[in-house]
Amino acid sequence: MGKSSRGRGWGLIAGIVATALVIVAGGVAQAKPNDRHAKGPHGCVPGEPTGAPGIGDEYYPNYGNGGYDVAQYDLDVAYDPANDHLDGKATIAATATQSVCSFNFDLVGLDIRKIKVDGKKARWTRDEHELTVTPKRSLERGNDFEVVVRYGGLPSEFTIPGLPIRTGFMATPEGATVAGQPEVAAGWFPVNDHPLDKAAYDFEVTVPQPYEVAANGFLRDVDEHGNRTTWEWEASEPMASYLATIDIGFWDVTTGTTADGLPVYDAVSSNITGGLRDQIDSSLARQGEILGVLSDAFGAYPFSTVGAIIPNQDDLRFALETQTRPVYSKLFWLDDGVPVNGDGVVVHELAHQWYGDDVAVARWKDIWLNEGPATYAEWLWAEHEGQATPQEIFEATYDAIPADDPFWLVEVADPGVENLFDNQSYVRGAMTLQALRNEVGDGSFFAIMREWAASKSGGNGTTEEFMALAEDVSGQQLDDLFDVWLFTASKPPPSAVQPSAAGRAVRPTIAQPAREYAEGWLADVQERLRLGRY
Repeated sequence: MGKSSRGRGWGLIAGIVATALVIVAGGVAQAKPNDRHAKGPHGCVPGEPTGAPGIGDEYYPNYGNGGYDVAQYDLDVAYDPANDHLDGKATIAATATQSVCSFNFDLVGLDIRKIKVDGKKARWTRDEHELTVTPKRSLERGNDFEVVVRYGGLPSEFTIPGLPIRTGFMATPEGATVAGQPEVAAGWFPVNDHPLDKAAYDFEVTVPQPYEVAANGFLRDVDEHGNRTTWEWEASEPMASYLATIDIGFWDVTTGTTADGLPVYDAVSSNITGGLRDQIDSSLARQGEILGVLSDAFGAYPFSTVGAIIPNQDDLRFALETQTRPVYSKLFWLDDGVPVNGDGVVVHELAHQWYGDDVAVARWKDIWLNEGPATYAEWLWAEHEGQATPQEIFEATYDAIPADDPFWLVEVADPGVENLFDNQSYVRGAMTLQALRNEVGDGSFFAIMREWAASKSGGNGTTEEFMALAEDVSGQQLDDLFDVWLFTASKPPPSAVQPSAAGRAVRPTIAQPAREYAEGWLADVQERLRLGRY
């Protein structure tokens, strides 16, 4: 993603910036390149180890940081929609994974006011993306430590790779929407901003009355004081930073439980009314049913609550799998250029709770491990609805995309930053899974999907690990299959869509209603991804 033109623009940083801005009590001064390593009572000795300013992701070199692992973020923020101003206090509990004299957070924009490490004042330097903290005493490997950062200013927006639409901390006429991928968190709090470092979150969000706040997890308290209200939310299950959300507006809240007893909390803008609201409510009422279908395929739902957040934001053109409570654009239910398929989008985002949230990517290049299963879940839902089988959608999709279409010219396992959220990660990712199902059979396929979710629960995975698991569970050598579908930038041969066990030289004809559904589904997905993301 890149920064938007909200007054704080910045570009993707290819490496470590050599000259930083030092934020001091009297203002901003230009730092000498070696200031942060100057020997003294409160700094690093030359040669002393420092935490890396990136976690090692080749697509986003400066995202995430080395030297520590975060366990908990306590984010106490006050936001005023009238002027888009945020004041924050971030209390970050972490463990040093190596001995370092300084360490970094990701932070874009915002002004630092004070930093303490274990109760002692710390020094810091800034560049456009990195906040480097030098504590009074070096951190020792294995020791727990606490950082308190007080900060404030205008939170930041970004754009989706390959598509210039707003994401991040987005001011809206009704408050704010907080959603984006992969960039959002660093725009509103100091963070180790990569899925490899998951953490628990507590949010205390103070807003002027009558604004309300919806977020991840469970609402624990609402405290009114004067003309302001503090909303306290707790998300205790480990979560990647880009999935954290606080959404400010005027909400109609629906609570309840699914048939299996799972707590549900839906927040829909009170300004969404009429037929549009009826369609949204109809889709959200099916969340329990959707989770039942997905649990049958993927195993038990991985979290302790579920729900949705749907703001009345006209230029929100995507949905995001914010953990336990996805954020949806109302446009998925409104015929305004984006194909209407609200139920399917809810299926997609809820499937991400398994693949994307509970099991996150270890590298952004492996995004197909998120989008492929979520798209495949739409095929399972179509079968549940009697519209078409996954194999019928697979074959019709293969037939509908010519060999010279750019769709086939991207390597799914390494698409590049600009193609990260294009059709290939979604559609060819799902096609890869159906090809795998055809090769290993239904029993082994669903065992693979369940074992991937269970064995990686709360953690991360790579393409290579998924391939190894598939071979281990199935007892088959699958290099050729994965090479054709994930590592080859061309259209696979017709034999690649044939169920191997069928033993047929000629594929059976797809029934016309199923073909029409599948072709309509593909056209809708392509148009949805042309205009936005989900």
